Amino acid sequence: MRAHGKPVSHSQLNLLVRLHTAARRPLRALHALRRFRHEFSVQPEVHACNRVLGALAAAGHVDDTLKLFDEMSDCGVRPMPVTFAIMVRALARAGMTDKLLEMIRRMRVEVCQPDVFVYTALVKTMVRWGHVDGCIRVWEEMRRDRVDPDAMAYTTMVAGLCNAGMVEKATELFEEMRRKGLLVDRTVYASLIDAYVSARRVGDGCRVLKEMVDAGYRAELGTYNTLIGGLCEIGREDKAHKMFQIVLHEELIPSSETVSPLLVCFADKGEMAKFFGLVDKLVELSLPVVEILVDFLKLFACKSGRELKSVEVFEAFRRKGYCSVGIYNILIENLLKIKERKKALLLFEEMQGSDDYKPDSFTYSHMIPCFVDEGNIEEACSSYNSMMQAVWIPSISAYCALVKGLCKKGEINEAISLVKDCLGNVENGPMEFKYTLTILEACRSKSPEKVIKVVDEMIELGYPVEEIIYSAIIYGFCKYASSTEARKVLSTMRDRNIISEANFIVYEDMLNEHLKNVTADLVISGLKFFDLESKLKWKSRDD
Repeated sequence: MRAHGKPVSHSQLNLLVRLHTAARRPLRALHALRRFRHEFSVQPEVHACNRVLGALAAAGHVDDTLKLFDEMSDCGVRPMPVTFAIMVRALARAGMTDKLLEMIRRMRVEVCQPDVFVYTALVKTMVRWGHVDGCIRVWEEMRRDRVDPDAMAYTTMVAGLCNAGMVEKATELFEEMRRKGLLVDRTVYASLIDAYVSARRVGDGCRVLKEMVDAGYRAELGTYNTLIGGLCEIGREDKAHKMFQIVLHEELIPSSETVSPLLVCFADKGEMAKFFGLVDKLVELSLPVVEILVDFLKLFACKSGRELKSVEVFEAFRRKGYCSVGIYNILIENLLKIKERKKALLLFEEMQGSDDYKPDSFTYSHMIPCFVDEGNIEEACSSYNSMMQAVWIPSISAYCALVKGLCKKGEINEAISLVKDCLGNVENGPMEFKYTLTILEACRSKSPEKVIKVVDEMIELGYPVEEIIYSAIIYGFCKYASSTEARKVLSTMRDRNIISEANFIVYEDMLNEHLKNVTADLVISGLKFFDLESKLKWKSRDD
């Protein structure tokens, strides 16, 4: 355009800015703004600057937003109220409270005093991004400006304080709202109830519920769930059960969050008549009882000391015909946490012998580590094979346990194969497995120094040098070089106290055994190649 004598104007700049910001390319819009100014002497207008400021702020480029705002002053562009509104919201989102308050003061001096809408937007932004302390400072600044908060500002502030656990401050603002005659909506009441229950002040939560009902509001199911859970936590399941009756009276449909705390209390105290009375009520309401019992058992069995009790409870409602694979899985998982492997194995055998509750992928993923811990690596491999036949992917803990068990048994080839299978199936596999492949790649170069360098990196980053790493060293050098390099690496690790003398002997024996297997495999492969295998006659020592 310049070569043809065509002047570069604000129209072209505004068009570029609009296209870049609409395509969410704020940095390119900023570059265009600066280039037009420096190369073409086109001073940007305030509307173009506002558009770029808004795009930069939305993309989280706060530093670039501040720089552009300063550049506007340098090139004589006078900010508008909208400009300051964009800036304070960007600073609020980033939690930069000091700069935010400074920007508010500049806004007050240069254009106008922030109104209630600006302050409300700031409060809402800071609460959304979790900057509660900064939000309190903005609230105080609003008071200094003698700006009266509206109902929306109060509602947002109370909810933010409640989420941060600042229930006393939230209560003060709540009372202030009522004194001013502002509309207190259901969100404010629900936020206060949640905060009181979290602070174990369940009585205050119930009081706020009464005030809410007296104000003409109908509580949601979530509010009742919160109070029922809180009452059960402090051992007042009698009041919790009365609140459950209120839920039914209000014609709300109970969820598992509604009844699970009550079921936990009844099971804890052995009041199975009340337990099954509540279950029967759920049946009357045509609710999915088995799914609710699964949620109950998750809540009940996960707390320490209840693992064995959960088995007794399970036996009780299994006799009533309430059972599922999910329930078995929860029991097995929690029994294995307390090393009750025998009981877990009995449940697993029950599932295998059942027609209705066959083990699924979660069951096998729990049982593979159990079999490895029991020293039954064959059964662990059988479980893994069952998963492969069903096209199920084991959990990372199952992969790790099985690999470790195979390494201890000297089954190095199978362990390495399992590592590759894990990394191929799992999105983010263990770092030890990733380093296993790195070790193999280093062995391919036939350089013990490179392998030691990888081991040093693992130690520096805090990753344990486990069985699979030693197995990878043995496997890699036997495949790509010779056993001499593997011995050299193991000796270096022993000399540097990375491996103990006793473990060095174990891994040296493993190296010798693996070398024998590799040699035997090569011999058999050669015999097969020359068709000599059928001519050999293997004789036993007795013959």
